[in-house]
Amino acid sequence: MTLMPTISFAKFSAPKKGVAIVLAGEGGTLGDAAAACDPARVLTRAFSVAEFSGKSGSAVEVLAPEGSPLDRLVAVGAGKTEELNDYAWLKLGGTIAAQVRKAGEVTVVVDLAGTRVAAADAARLAAGIVLRSYSFDKYKTRKDEADGNGKETSAKPAKITIQCADPTAAKKVFAETQAVTDGVMLARDLVNEPANVLGPLEFAARAKELEKLGVKVEVLTEREMKKLGMGALLGVAQGSTRPPRLVVMQWNGGKAKDKPVAFVGKGVVFDSGGVSIKPASGMEDMKGDMGGAAAVTGLMHALAARKAKVNAVGIIGCVENMVDGNAQRPGDIVTSMSGQTIEVLNTDAEGRLVLADALWYCNDRFQPKFMVDLATLTGAIMVALGQNYAGLFSNDDDLAANLTSAGQVSQERVWRMPMGPEYDKMIDSKNADMKNIGGRHGGSITAAQFLKRFVKDTPWAHLDIAGTAMGAQANEINQSWGSGFGVRLLDQLVRDHYEG
Repeated sequence: MTLMPTISFAKFSAPKKGVAIVLAGEGGTLGDAAAACDPARVLTRAFSVAEFSGKSGSAVEVLAPEGSPLDRLVAVGAGKTEELNDYAWLKLGGTIAAQVRKAGEVTVVVDLAGTRVAAADAARLAAGIVLRSYSFDKYKTRKDEADGNGKETSAKPAKITIQCADPTAAKKVFAETQAVTDGVMLARDLVNEPANVLGPLEFAARAKELEKLGVKVEVLTEREMKKLGMGALLGVAQGSTRPPRLVVMQWNGGKAKDKPVAFVGKGVVFDSGGVSIKPASGMEDMKGDMGGAAAVTGLMHALAARKAKVNAVGIIGCVENMVDGNAQRPGDIVTSMSGQTIEVLNTDAEGRLVLADALWYCNDRFQPKFMVDLATLTGAIMVALGQNYAGLFSNDDDLAANLTSAGQVSQERVWRMPMGPEYDKMIDSKNADMKNIGGRHGGSITAAQFLKRFVKDTPWAHLDIAGTAMGAQANEINQSWGSGFGVRLLDQLVRDHYEG
């Protein structure tokens, strides 16, 4: 996997070797500690030549002159200090990571003129460095690079020292922040894995590893799901030679009497579309159709690793949707765990079938405070929202508001979409209680209306993350095809509103 940088924190002192990176506020101003770096005077002279004004995300660098202990000196623009919120510090860290390149040792001087940078902000900057540094290179065999003399050298992770006013406090905050970044990177790894490596059994095994953090993990087999009557989920899986699994993860960090919060993820490890087969072009991306389950798994890692004071349940339905003589057919009618019958008009609308049984099981067994499901469910949501927002559907205004505010803080943003009886009528069936598609129009809405039939009166939200979990636009803290979307959003939701 990626050679992630090692991060340490220290008090301000003159950087001795490697690359020094300093922050510059609006107007190209340097803090005292940054200005004291040798050769900062050379760098500031370059500001006017490079028309560098300290704008957020901008950068300028110079090679250190002869006699300096450093190789390079870089200034990164921090912009207006009053606009440096939590996410801005993460982005700043990502911008810094882009400047590290192949440097062996890097010193980042977190100092701004006229203000004392909080320890938490220095920790967020470090987290941004880590998130931006991720890349999925597990299957690349040529990892050695040639040095200037043509000799092969083994790649080594950069050693990054964050200099700040209170390194002890920053280190403590970073330890908690790192629990969340590790959860994001776990989700990215899962989405990026090829489907021949990550099947339902392998996904369940990866989730089982969370037991090391104190998460209780149960794995329901096909036989157990048959006993529970999960005909909707099993109907999707029947065309694959790889058996399905339902994984139940529990983190009990709150009071014993407290009801849990619950998260449910669609885990279709590969989606061919089944008999309603997808076009060949782009089908390789369907290895990422388990982005919702990846986010739930990454979230459970984050909550357990930071010892969140909450009781949380994560449930993922892991299946493969394949074309086979045993695959379900358009027109088949299946009976869900709820007892409701479903006419399957399109086998490529399979994620909602998996979630129907997973949601019902979650609600029936745990009776949670709320349920949030995540799924790469519809292409229609990308038509509506592009790839910058996930679609939010909910039966509860308070939960929807809490998710929206958490999205603004984390910048994993959601946009609430409409629901209503007019849309619900579109999935009524002549032959069963409902059909699994509602026609051409409002596809993401009718999918949500379908899921709503399996949550009873429990506060619930559905996040359609088809445009944000895979193939999303690269940004300052993510350059990966699998983004890990949802982990930071839901951790923020729990942190702000549900942690006791």
